[in-house]
Amino acid sequence: MKKIFFILLLSAITGLSNAQLLNPVQWTYSAKKIADKTYEIHLTALIDGNWHIYAQDAGEGPVPTKLKFTTNPLLTLIGNVREDGKLEQTFDKNFNSTLKYYEKQVDFVQKVKLKSSASTVAKGTITFMICNDRQCLPPRDVPFSIKVGGK
Repeated sequence: MKKIFFILLLSAITGLSNAQLLNPVQWTYSAKKIADKTYEIHLTALIDGNWHIYAQDAGEGPVPTKLKFTTNPLLTLIGNVREDGKLEQTFDKNFNSTLKYYEKQVDFVQKVKLKSSASTVAKGTITFMICNDRQCLPPRDVPFSIKVGGK
């Protein structure tokens, strides 16, 4: 009995360790000038293998991707965050819902306007959940910091 308990405990610890080591999403950040004092902030997810990340409007069940910007008096957000990528939709029997997600790559884009010609930093947090056909990883919060403006 003790041997079985030890094997189960070891399996659980190994499983948790592997889940913590899995990081199938790499994020890149950039700012692109599109007009005088107006920029697009790009937060791009590069997604490994058969994993997928959920859209901002994911459907019922999984944690949708959410971008939260820290208030910056030198920066005004314009409109909502746009998603650029190939949106997939499928009915998921586990969540009993039609889910929206991205595979391989998605670019989350927020338009901003600077209040002066000086550069500033846009900061915030991306909250997201990633799954494949066998498992979902717990939602993660990833901080970001992007220089906007200047040369």
